[in-house]
Amino acid sequence: MKTRMISINRAELDNASLEEAAAILRRGGLVAFPTETVYGLGANALDECAAAKIYAAKGRPSDNPLIAHIAKISDLQPLVSGIPEAGRRLMDAYWPGPLTMIFMKSSLVPYTTTGGLDTVAVRMPDDIIANRLIELAGIPVAAPSANTSGRPSPTTAGHVFQDMDGRIDMIVDGGPVEIGVESTIVDVTGDIPMLLRPGAVTVEMLRETAGRIEIDPAIEGPLKSGIRPKAPGMKYRHYAPNANLTLIEDENWDGGAISAKVVETIIRLASETAAKGQKAGIICTEETKALYPEAAVIRSLGHRNREETIAHSLFAALREFDSLDVDDIYSESFSGDNLGRAIMNRLTKAAGYHIMKV
Repeated sequence: MKTRMISINRAELDNASLEEAAAILRRGGLVAFPTETVYGLGANALDECAAAKIYAAKGRPSDNPLIAHIAKISDLQPLVSGIPEAGRRLMDAYWPGPLTMIFMKSSLVPYTTTGGLDTVAVRMPDDIIANRLIELAGIPVAAPSANTSGRPSPTTAGHVFQDMDGRIDMIVDGGPVEIGVESTIVDVTGDIPMLLRPGAVTVEMLRETAGRIEIDPAIEGPLKSGIRPKAPGMKYRHYAPNANLTLIEDENWDGGAISAKVVETIIRLASETAAKGQKAGIICTEETKALYPEAAVIRSLGHRNREETIAHSLFAALREFDSLDVDDIYSESFSGDNLGRAIMNRLTKAAGYHIMKV
């Protein structure tokens, strides 16, 4: 298969080019496109064969549910058997936007899309290209991140091309994404909504809107063997670079400035890697990057007091370490509150839950 890439100017949307992409979706093909979170790999969410193509292109386990993307709120009703009050409140507050909600599915949605579950995950993206493409397609679009399963999610069209060239029909290049981590996922099927994946719509924001929100234990640790995941990314290794990644965390850290113990430990570990004739990578911030040895590959994600800069840069940095053939990566830890919860969730999964307490 030859993968075609088209570029779209956000300031002047080209409906003709997007209609071509929409036609591919309608006939059961695969199109990668930007959203405000990461690039998604789209297919007709109501077509079992099209959804199966997503799993094949990504090498994704078939029990890992897909998210159906819609263009307007009225598109939700045919996909679900009911909309709980908590779902309505969250929808009113955060759609369109980086929030996915899980509802009981209708018979219209095939089990191939839901990973065999009786629930369906739905999101209405805020990105102008994504929203227009879905509207033109006239169908709900299943769209997990457009990367090979387990790899860091793509935040540029170039990242998608690295993983998907020859596997999909088209890539819509809309430039770098805005946020850089996947959407927040909340299950609204129970009496109390449950956070299944943290994102830019933070648990603090959710609680302000919907009151009590529970947090699934799988956010803090790996899902137990034999448990079917309720949402994308809960069970399998995700976001992982080729190199071994270790998170360094001060067990007495209060969430403020990074401690000297963490910096000293990272310097020591990077030196040990270099002594073995190998290449060390370091993930840090603007506040600390000058403290680390120049022999290491140092990547600052942004400013610690501006978590949005860190989220935006995270996946691109992990992919860059792969291109530089780094052997070991040592990362500072980040706050577990607000957007920091999503950043730490992605880093912890990328590290395979390998956290060194100091």
